[in-house]
Amino acid sequence: MSDEPVTRIPSDQGAAPPEDGIALCLSGGGYRAMVFHIGALWRLYETGLLGTIKRISTVSGGSITGGMLGLAWRKLSFDPARLKDDFVPHVVMPLRRLAGETIDADAIIIGSILPGRISDRVAGAYDAHLFNGATLQDLPDAPRFVINATNVQSGVLWRFSKPYMRDYRVGEVKRPTVPLAQAVAASSAFPPVLSPFELRLDPASFTPGSGKDLQREPFTTKVMLTDGGVYDNLGLETAWKRYKTILVSDAGGQMAAEEEPKSDWARHSYRVLNLVDNQVRSLRKRQAIDAFKSKVRSGAYWGIRTNIADYELASALVCPFDRTMALAETPTRLKRMDARLQERLINWGYAVCDAALRRHVEASLGPKPQFPYPASPI
Repeated sequence: MSDEPVTRIPSDQGAAPPEDGIALCLSGGGYRAMVFHIGALWRLYETGLLGTIKRISTVSGGSITGGMLGLAWRKLSFDPARLKDDFVPHVVMPLRRLAGETIDADAIIIGSILPGRISDRVAGAYDAHLFNGATLQDLPDAPRFVINATNVQSGVLWRFSKPYMRDYRVGEVKRPTVPLAQAVAASSAFPPVLSPFELRLDPASFTPGSGKDLQREPFTTKVMLTDGGVYDNLGLETAWKRYKTILVSDAGGQMAAEEEPKSDWARHSYRVLNLVDNQVRSLRKRQAIDAFKSKVRSGAYWGIRTNIADYELASALVCPFDRTMALAETPTRLKRMDARLQERLINWGYAVCDAALRRHVEASLGPKPQFPYPASPI
């Protein structure tokens, strides 16, 4: 359909229609997104929905959260009564510890002085704080975790997963052993300073004939990747085509107004490119929401900039719009957050996810929602 929020590619022709099941999409947005999504996952775990999800598709900051969830998946019981015994120590606390560290500024400074790319420094920090040498093969077989990046050379999506990584133009590598930290770093290589991430590959590792038109060197030897949000800021692409029910957690930023835009060619060009990007992001969001309203897909959307009152749910947690909008203005950085800001973002992700689920997915979901961190009200 032409009004879908995803791009149809040649390999989609003749593909089976979406199947029953739930897919979860986690957007980008730096640490802001990483922490906001913790709250959404908290509520999904508590309701019992998280353990039923078939696919988790992530981009950028959402890939940090998704990568940690994937690595911890086998340790989780998915028993809501044990949330604080397994979900909190295995998922929440490692991510919160990372949120207490600034890694982008250090990577930029060191990467500007020493050999190597800035994105390699970020990957090293992810590995040291979260992944400890794990590779894509350490993800579970089910659900399918898909970490999305953008291939700067081919101009299309590059997806990392346990069974394969691929770009439909360049081809497919089965059972990749790429470090999880590198996949997440590629997905969160925010341009211009953290981008690109360079992935070195052996052309022989590609499945013969799996690429449409670019399965040749240098496309198969040196893959230049940037933030997954450049191509698909909500992570919809690899979920929408496969499943009937889509849950979208959006912590993306919003382009700020400028009273006096710069007129030199470099900064003016950057501003104009951001305008184009902002419009594409907004269109994808509107099309997803319209698809829910028209019943093309079931599911729900919640965003860091959502007004919780719009769900018209009398029992929604109290989240004043002016305060949630202040949280939404948290910069898109990998910069240290104090504990209170982390807790307020987690509370907000939890509350708006709860409202969206009970309004659009299942009204009777329990237990009664309570902020994960009641001492840090929004």
